[in-house]
Amino acid sequence: MASVQDRLKEVAAVGQEIVETGFAYLDGEFVPLADAKISIATHALQYGTGVFEGIRAYWNAEREQLYAFRLREHFERMARSVRIMRIALPGDPDHLSALAVELLRKNGFKSDVYVRPLAYKAARSVKVALQGLRDGFAMYSFPLGAYLPTGGLAARTASWQRTADAAIPARGKLTGAYINTALAVDEAHDYEADEAIFLTADGHVSEGGGANLFMIRDGVLATPPVTDDILEGITRDSIFTLAKELAIPIEERQIDRTELYVAEEVFFCGTGAQVAPCVLVDGRPVGDGQVGPIAKKIGDLYFAIARGDDKRHAEWRTPVYR
Repeated sequence: MASVQDRLKEVAAVGQEIVETGFAYLDGEFVPLADAKISIATHALQYGTGVFEGIRAYWNAEREQLYAFRLREHFERMARSVRIMRIALPGDPDHLSALAVELLRKNGFKSDVYVRPLAYKAARSVKVALQGLRDGFAMYSFPLGAYLPTGGLAARTASWQRTADAAIPARGKLTGAYINTALAVDEAHDYEADEAIFLTADGHVSEGGGANLFMIRDGVLATPPVTDDILEGITRDSIFTLAKELAIPIEERQIDRTELYVAEEVFFCGTGAQVAPCVLVDGRPVGDGQVGPIAKKIGDLYFAIARGDDKRHAEWRTPVYR
C-alpha cells in the first residue's frame, strides 16, 4: 500500500490547473476553452448560485471507443437540481446529452476524461436572490484519471458538520454547497488523510467529502439513506444494481460513526471517486487494513462495465465516436 505522503501527492495532482485546450460549450455555441470566459460580476461567482454535474467517459483502446457513463442520468439529476435553484436549462436531458457527446467528439479525446456541465445565475448583479436573474449554461471536458486513490485510502471524520437539507441541500450538486466539502477535505489533508467523512446534525454518518459511502458489516452492504443529507449519487445507484446482481445483501440505514471502526470493509463511490476502498478511518485499520474482497469485486465489475470490457448494462454506456 502507498504511503500517506504518496497518496496525498496523488490527490494533489488532481487539483492542478486544467490546461485550457480544445473546445467548450458556452451559452449556445462551441468555442475554444481558452475563450470561454464570464465576468467577475457574475452572480454565481459572488454567491455560489449554480448547479453542476460531473460525468466520466472511459477510453477503450481495444475498441478505439470512448464511453460516456450514465450520461442521460446525470442530466436528469441536473434537471432536478436546477429546480431547487430556479435555474432554466437550455434543453431537456436528451438535448444536453447530445451536446456532451458533440463536445467530446470535437475534442477527440483518446483517454479517460471528465465532463463538467454548469448551469448558473449569469446576471451581473449583487442582488442576493434567485428569481428574475438571467441564467447561463456552460460545459467543458478534460482528461482525468483517479480522483481518489483506488488502491486503499485513509479517511478522517470531519469536525465540520454536513449541511442539512433545511440549510443548504446536499441532494443536488449546488456549487455554493461545496464550501462545506472544501473545508472538510482540507481538514482531512491536514491530518494526512485522503478523504473526509461527514456526520449529520444528530451524529450519524452522512457521506464522504465528495463521494457516497458504503460499509460491509456481517457480510451486508450498508449505506446511509438519502434523508441523511447525502448526494443522490448515480454511482451509488449503480452499486445498488451491481450488488443485487452479485447476490450481496444490501440495505439503506443510519450508520453510527463507530460502526466504521468495527466494519469489515468501507469504501467510497462517486463519478470522481469511482470505487475507492478505504483501509483506515480515524487512524484505525478497517478490517485487516487491506482492500476487502467485496469492494474489490464491486470495483472490478464497475470498471469493466464502464469501460465496455463487460457487455452487461450497455444502456449505461453512450459511445462517443461513430
